[in-house]
Amino acid sequence: MKNNIQDLALFGGAPSFATQLHVGRPNIGNRETLLLRFNDILDRNWLTNNGPYVQEFERKIADYLGVRHCIALCNATVALEIATRALGLKGEVIVPSFTFIATPHSLQWQEITPVFCDIDPATHNLDPTCVERLITPRTTGIIGVHLWGRPCPVEALAEIAHRHDLKLMFDAAHAFGCSHGGKMIGNFGSAEVFSFHATKFFNTFEGGAIVTNDDDLAAKIRLMKNFGFAGYDKVVYIGTNGKMPEINAAMGLTGLESLDDFIEINRRNYRQYSAGLSGIPGITLAGFDDQEKSNYQYVVLEIDPEKSGLHRDKLIEILHAENIMARRYFYPGCHRMEPYRSYFPHSYLLLPETERLCGRVMALPTGQAVSSADIVTICQIIGLAIERSVEIATHAGIGVRYEA
Repeated sequence: MKNNIQDLALFGGAPSFATQLHVGRPNIGNRETLLLRFNDILDRNWLTNNGPYVQEFERKIADYLGVRHCIALCNATVALEIATRALGLKGEVIVPSFTFIATPHSLQWQEITPVFCDIDPATHNLDPTCVERLITPRTTGIIGVHLWGRPCPVEALAEIAHRHDLKLMFDAAHAFGCSHGGKMIGNFGSAEVFSFHATKFFNTFEGGAIVTNDDDLAAKIRLMKNFGFAGYDKVVYIGTNGKMPEINAAMGLTGLESLDDFIEINRRNYRQYSAGLSGIPGITLAGFDDQEKSNYQYVVLEIDPEKSGLHRDKLIEILHAENIMARRYFYPGCHRMEPYRSYFPHSYLLLPETERLCGRVMALPTGQAVSSADIVTICQIIGLAIERSVEIATHAGIGVRYEA
């Protein structure tokens, strides 16, 4: 039996929401304060090139994270490219496939081979045992991704990297404001890269940063992000244009002033989703460690089609029909995207947990734009969809099962 929206006949008439509810709708701090900063930028006539707002932004980010250095950049993809180049990575670098495509692209763009590693199904982060198996004489580094803001197995990866003389860095795009072992993410590996894209709970419109406690590495990165200039008309190193403009830093400073409010909204939404989805068969909500700091910016579900009677993609289709723009993450996996699908056509054989998760994970809307009443309705729709699916399967005498 193939369940679909028509079979379930769940919802008729107009969608539940007149305005679409999206994953990653931007949070914005105090608008009046932001506009004052914009006017100040125009009055100063200093729009970019390490202006006062960028300098202040870097200081405040470093202080917040407890790191020695923050280098603000135009976006996190360029930040990843600069960090990998500054660390001297080449040959092969081990990365998860269950991540945003920018992670492997930042390597491949520099003709470094991303070697896709499987994940721990409980954490969705790199599995250290699988990492160890993939190390070859060409391996120069490991990039861990703190997925959903949940920390990688930092200590295990650091031990492997030390034993094999590999560089270790982290893609912390999801993890600003999160901690591990009581220490803020940003303090691990040789460097960590944050994203401040508009879809992140804390944003600078578009932007990113590299943070590190290595003085020499920080100095090198600062050269690289500004064409290699070490003074007026003095270029001492190969570089690119990775600078963050003043207007982006102004947005970031304004957002920092509301950071606790953003996190509290996310925490409130997460807890309400947790209560509203509790007891629905086949639904597992990705959890967070209450002993650590978290930004709660992702409400991530795993949909078990055997228990729910409904495939993840069908549930998303139902939610979209109701103007709830839930999203698949990170479908279909980087290893099934180009050019990697052509370069490594059989890589899926080494990624069973990644393959399974790519067909089950989805994210629900959260943040400032989502109200408590919205969450009630979203949970009701999900519950009703699965209830009807289970009823149809049961009445047909086939048990709870979805056939793709």
